[in-house]
Amino acid sequence: MALTVDVAVVGLGPGGESVATRLAEAGLSVVGIEARLVGGECPYYACVPTKMMIRAADALTEARRVADLAGFAEVRPDWAPVAKRIREEATDDWDDTVAVQRLTKAGARFLRGRARITGPGELVVSTPSGEERITARKGIVLNPGTEPALPPVPGLADTPHWTNREAVAVEEVPESLIVLGGGPVGCEFAQVFARFGAAVTVVEAQDRLLGLDEPEAGALIAERFAAEGITVRTGAKITSASHDGDRFTLEFDGGDPVSARQLLVAAGRRTDLAALGVAAVGLDDTAKGIKVDKHLRAADGVWAIGDVVGEGAFTHMSMYQAGIAVADILGEDSPGADYRAVPRVTFTDPEVGSVGLTESAAREAGIDVRTGMSKVESSSRGWIHKIGNEGLIKLVADADRGVLVGATSAGPTGGEVLGMLTLAVHAQVPISTLRHMIFAYPTFHRAIEDALKDL
Repeated sequence: MALTVDVAVVGLGPGGESVATRLAEAGLSVVGIEARLVGGECPYYACVPTKMMIRAADALTEARRVADLAGFAEVRPDWAPVAKRIREEATDDWDDTVAVQRLTKAGARFLRGRARITGPGELVVSTPSGEERITARKGIVLNPGTEPALPPVPGLADTPHWTNREAVAVEEVPESLIVLGGGPVGCEFAQVFARFGAAVTVVEAQDRLLGLDEPEAGALIAERFAAEGITVRTGAKITSASHDGDRFTLEFDGGDPVSARQLLVAAGRRTDLAALGVAAVGLDDTAKGIKVDKHLRAADGVWAIGDVVGEGAFTHMSMYQAGIAVADILGEDSPGADYRAVPRVTFTDPEVGSVGLTESAAREAGIDVRTGMSKVESSSRGWIHKIGNEGLIKLVADADRGVLVGATSAGPTGGEVLGMLTLAVHAQVPISTLRHMIFAYPTFHRAIEDALKDL
């Protein structure tokens, strides 16, 4: 069977779904192609269900803090309401019917299957009922997303380990858990399951947690993990992984082995460009991602957005790039992508929000760096907040231009406080202007004022 359309969108994560919907609403004929669930990782296995897990875990911890602030509370963790909420409210039991209907109602056609590019504007889609050939007159938009990656640890692939996809669907919390990976995903899951009673060990190959963030942020989370009984092993070189039918065991080059009932692998993501057939349009199918220009053009008649572009594996990045690609396809004026102020948040407790360049990245870029730091617990709101008030504000400034090029906001509402810093970096607000602002009292934002004084 053959189908001719204006645009074919391969991969219907948040950005791909947005592109297909908006182009269809603009009057173009569009087909959206997805082998898994329409909506992608975010609503089914990542952003939405994990934040429901985190909300529940945070509620438990706040209840446990009552004795220090307000009296007495007895806390008994129960995973059942969390699992029920994820299944019923977030994922519709991992059913994308509503998302498919939303797409088709906008006027796009939907194909469930795996797409492979066979030439400029040409694709073959393997569907449950056979192959379908597609011709896209205007072009193809690639939003293939990524899959959980396995590090090359001997024996690991043969174990019944979890990735984030299995972890969000659990009906019971394991009594013990190894989390392989100390990045945002690993740290979030580690704290959630620990707060629900699991004995958790985080194993990280790098020398610190949250390796893409400021070292001070990783140290802050490590301190909180230690206080909550989470064991952290950094700089760990794993030599083998095994499962004896009951327990997982990791062996190390130096140090004692670690054993637990369950193993969660959160050690990065990967995509298979060769299977996507990008070589047929002149792209490197051995690369880790797809290179694009500021309008998300990867080749003549080909656009790419989302994780595969390599500017940040975030839903907000995919949606941002979707808007730029749509404007380009429709011939609308657009300034193109600007990645000067990309925000990201790790939803641990304390939350760690970052935007722009870290201090080390700014120095590597040849910037004359100045930094300023303050402790959230020393601020007025931090003092009032009392228990659970740990946090920091770190500002990274370009001394020559007098503007911020990066910032970290960690604390009880670190991700929300980040909003102001993101605006400052994006709009290149002069530091002198920031210093003369009025900061509402008593808010967590006032810790920014103290960090500005330290610049």
